[in-house]
Amino acid sequence: MAVFLFILLSLTCIGSILGMILSKNQAHSALYLILAFVCTGGLFGLMSAPFIAAVQIIIYAGAIMVLFIFVIMMIDIRKGLSPERKKWILYPSLGIGLVLIIELIFILSNTLVPSKAGTIESFGSPKTLGKVLFTKYLYPFEITSVLIIAALVGAIVLVKKKEEK
Repeated sequence: MAVFLFILLSLTCIGSILGMILSKNQAHSALYLILAFVCTGGLFGLMSAPFIAAVQIIIYAGAIMVLFIFVIMMIDIRKGLSPERKKWILYPSLGIGLVLIIELIFILSNTLVPSKAGTIESFGSPKTLGKVLFTKYLYPFEITSVLIIAALVGAIVLVKKKEEK
């Protein structure tokens, strides 16, 4: 049964990501991404990580995607990007794509080689996640929280400037 669920969730996730990429409508792309997040949460659930599965579905598929849909609703999609801006975006996107392909090759080469480390018994539990997050990854966690606060302040400043006009 677990193998069937894995195959079903994996194929649904891949299909929804392809639908997101190929969709012309931004709202449909966001809905496809929500489906991909839910499938990813299901895959985490199959890996005996119920906390990460619940966080994946509640935070990503719930809160963040609602924000994406609100942003999509606020943007005038009929305008689109100007041709000059499209040319400017092409080169960084090609660079980012190249970096992602290199990362994918690195990840696949490391997963094909058998690891000497054993499986983690408490993978995905809140206790293990909190312990790792607040010891080994404390500084990146704090930097991320400062960046989120800076983005929040920037959004408030931008909204205030629009209201004053």
